[in-house]
Amino acid sequence: MKLSEGAIEALGNGNSINDAVLQLVNIRKIDGGSGPARFRAMMSDGRYTMSSFMLCTQLNYMAEENTLAPHCVCLIKRHVTNILKDGRRVVIILEIEVLKSAEQVGGKIGEPVPYTEGQKPAAPTPQSNPIPRPPLQPQNSNNEFNRGFNRDMGKKLPSNMPNTPGGGSKVVPIASLNPYQSKWTIRARVTNKSTIRTWSNSRGDGKLFSMEIVDESGEIRVTGFNQEVDKFFELIEVGKVYYFSRASLKIANKQYTSVKNDYEMTLNGETTIIPCEDSCDVPKVQCDFVTIGDLEMKEKDSVVDVIGVCKTFEEVTRLTTKTNREVSKRTLDLMDMSGKVVTVTLWGEEAEKFDGTGQPVVAIKGAKLSDFGGRSLSASFSSTLMVNPDIPEAYKLRGWYDKEGHTMEAQSLTEVRGVGGGGNTNWKSLSDVKTEHLGHGERCFNADYYTCIATIVYLRKENCLYQACPSQDCNKKVVDQQNGMFRCEKCDKEFPNFKYRLILSANIADYGDNQWVTCFQESAEAILGQNAAYLGQLKESNEAAFDEVFQHANFNTFIFRSRVKLETYNDESRIKATVMEVKPVDHKEYSKRLIMNIRKLASQ
Repeated sequence: MKLSEGAIEALGNGNSINDAVLQLVNIRKIDGGSGPARFRAMMSDGRYTMSSFMLCTQLNYMAEENTLAPHCVCLIKRHVTNILKDGRRVVIILEIEVLKSAEQVGGKIGEPVPYTEGQKPAAPTPQSNPIPRPPLQPQNSNNEFNRGFNRDMGKKLPSNMPNTPGGGSKVVPIASLNPYQSKWTIRARVTNKSTIRTWSNSRGDGKLFSMEIVDESGEIRVTGFNQEVDKFFELIEVGKVYYFSRASLKIANKQYTSVKNDYEMTLNGETTIIPCEDSCDVPKVQCDFVTIGDLEMKEKDSVVDVIGVCKTFEEVTRLTTKTNREVSKRTLDLMDMSGKVVTVTLWGEEAEKFDGTGQPVVAIKGAKLSDFGGRSLSASFSSTLMVNPDIPEAYKLRGWYDKEGHTMEAQSLTEVRGVGGGGNTNWKSLSDVKTEHLGHGERCFNADYYTCIATIVYLRKENCLYQACPSQDCNKKVVDQQNGMFRCEKCDKEFPNFKYRLILSANIADYGDNQWVTCFQESAEAILGQNAAYLGQLKESNEAAFDEVFQHANFNTFIFRSRVKLETYNDESRIKATVMEVKPVDHKEYSKRLIMNIRKLASQ
């Protein structure tokens, strides 16, 4: 196969080449320390070799799976040249295609020699079966590369920021950023911006905000602290495009972001953010949508992008946290072309301002998947909510729903919340649960859901409360440091306080059988009639009053929505039942359902 002779020479002198065909001579792994590993490669154009090629981390899988093996011939589709702090030049490969595998090539092509920057061209080395080819067209690395890069994308991107701080830095794609670069500028659109969040601990007070930005090549999360909050928060508007330069880059903490990038950006005292007026060619959002029907196959706590028509939505409700802070909450039901519906919970400001009138198309980037009530989604502060977004998927979904989707009998992945007697609630008696072997099936990872009416016959109050992390999205048990601080291993932080959480074990019974069930926070509070914070205070200050709460809860009857699953402990399998929701009995609806069942039985 003919290689692109002259490409190594051009790249070594800082120029850029479109679609260079090169042979991989060698590739080796460089330990990234606490971050992702990097792969450094030596490439050949048949005349020269150069070892200063590096894969962007998104392409690591090609080396790990041995797709990129020594002697294979590759097409370098996209790349960027960076100058390290010590002056060395590195070519970062952003997109590469293997044209011929190492086995197909069978060995080294030509007799290439190592290239030294600035050396004069050597006489070409003859290669077998030479094929005429068009001449290479070297391009200036600062200006022409970005124009060439964006020709591939069907767009044009200015290479420098005119008359702005940092204008001397070339505009590079987000996908090429890494902590080893010194000077760079990116042009990106802000797709999401959080509110300002504050903290206070033994080391002092602080505040931060975060945002997500996107360009043609990828996306990245950006965080600003304290002075940078004051400097940039009011400047940044969601949907607008800005030039960003001189921020810090570090390994991304995947626990706090769903953004698909191995790095994240932190604003500092040298950072500049300049509005960009010519922004029509910068994409508005990057989503990897999962159909609602496929959510059943995703693992619990997965972070996903979804889009659907808002069939129904509820009014805002308000919850009071342990710190007496009110949090707004709203639920809505999304449906897509899979014919499935899922319930999504919105929080805070998004819950307050959401308007589902007219059944809009709603896209959510970074929603968290839960197995609460089957399958449900939660849009946290780091999620991006878009109503009627200007993207092809939204137009396609709108046309489908208006034409035929609105007439379909959709199947919900989330069990009915308003448990009273109607709806697809899978009513069972406790004896039915055992005789029908619920929880042993293959659906929903061997879990089944059912509704029953049962009475509390015993509550196990021992160890029903635990001290949990006070962070909003974390319920991990904290460790008392015995110095007034409480450590959360999951968040890797210490806090001066904690919140009480409930795990209540209860025995419930109906006319035919009884069953032990586990009730977490909300369902336990509904049974006991008190919230966890108050119960924690009672346990610490008034043990008799604490016991009385449990006595009053005994022998009360509720509607239980439960999840049953076969689990194994110490090589012994048994059914575990978890209560997902507790509701008071609506006797009018219950009587209607009993009459309906009697008539059905009488007609048989």
